Amino acid sequence: MHDDAARPRLHFTARSGWINDPLGLTFHAGRFHLFYQYVPNQTVWVTEQCWGHATSVDLLHWAEGEVALAPGDGDDGIWSGCLVRRDDGSAALFYTTIERATAQIGRARLARPVDDAWVAWTKHDVVAELPDGVGAVEFRDPFVVHDGTAWRMVIGAGLADGTAAALTYVSDDLEAWSYDGILASRHGSQDDSVRTGAMWECPQLFRLGDRWVLAVSVWDPGVERFEAYAIGDLVGGRFLAETWARLSYGPSYYAGSVFADGDTAGLIYWLVGVADPAGRWTGAHSVPHRLALEDDRVVARPHPAVAAARSGEPVAIRNGSARVARTADLEWTLDAPTATGELTVGGDGRDGDAGDDVHARLEVSAGSLVVHVGDRSWTMPTGGGDLRVLLDGPVLEVFGAFGTLAAPIPGNGESRTILVSGAGQVRAHELR
Repeated sequence: MHDDAARPRLHFTARSGWINDPLGLTFHAGRFHLFYQYVPNQTVWVTEQCWGHATSVDLLHWAEGEVALAPGDGDDGIWSGCLVRRDDGSAALFYTTIERATAQIGRARLARPVDDAWVAWTKHDVVAELPDGVGAVEFRDPFVVHDGTAWRMVIGAGLADGTAAALTYVSDDLEAWSYDGILASRHGSQDDSVRTGAMWECPQLFRLGDRWVLAVSVWDPGVERFEAYAIGDLVGGRFLAETWARLSYGPSYYAGSVFADGDTAGLIYWLVGVADPAGRWTGAHSVPHRLALEDDRVVARPHPAVAAARSGEPVAIRNGSARVARTADLEWTLDAPTATGELTVGGDGRDGDAGDDVHARLEVSAGSLVVHVGDRSWTMPTGGGDLRVLLDGPVLEVFGAFGTLAAPIPGNGESRTILVSGAGQVRAHELR
């Protein structure tokens, strides 16, 4: 697969078919296990989703395995969910089981592993469904966390009146669950700080430092999808949000999935719009992000595994250009918070990739970043801080203190031409 010039090298893609949401990233038995939404035989989304499975020793280089869960046994489709483990190491998957005729109203179903390799799973009972009296038009994506007292399941919903909500259920044993009300909700028209749409997909409730965070994938017809979050407290089974903010920008990041990362939390996304020009595969995943709580903000940075993959000496670029590897980690340091600078990503002039072509242009000014790809552009606040830019074939990821931005970019050459101008310097590291 690494000989395929159209593929990213460090962003997971399937050999063939469609992938979307990453799920249940967990370290187990000496390696990382990643599950994901998968359609094996075609490159467009369909109702009849599976759960794929891949493993890695370093979070960057993945070996694709067998399908973990497939439709059948009462499931027309197997949609997003999570993986949890008890203190004794025993694992459980909770996934959205759907019926084709009522696909927008799912139910949460349990599965358990057949063996310690987590290759095969046995389906068990439906454990949670939309309760009577809750007027939801969409309901899916269970996420389970222990809140210090009991296991708590959170399921995303869109209510008929345009309110996005997260419903919650509790259990002592991961087997029997009872409905515990609405954990959090916000109307789609509410626009103080950030609008969070009429439906929350893939809600993730987790501790970060000494606070609770609720991260949601904002789904609203006709509006660009993104990741939002609230910082707050969990009191009596209700999430009391103090601040809402936006975490992701651009056209690609969606369906963020939280994972345990030492004593903190990580996040990995589906990258929308990354696809094989030859039509063999569609969809990719971001590199894992590490999360931190800083100045009442959730800040995402590339996981340390990215820096660990650096190879050789970095190339320093200031007011000039250089050729860098197609898979590179760029540290963009600005001379001052108000500095104005530009970073241009071009082709390498080989393999039919014109060296003069501008594949992406990043402009920083007055605490804001604008990314241009073709005739489209996206803006992200930076707060005047430095930036980190990851290039990997058709994938661009940008990290700052006030958000992250991802976009697909053209180009299949073995190197890139980087042009830097303005008040800043780039240190470019090749990634092996």
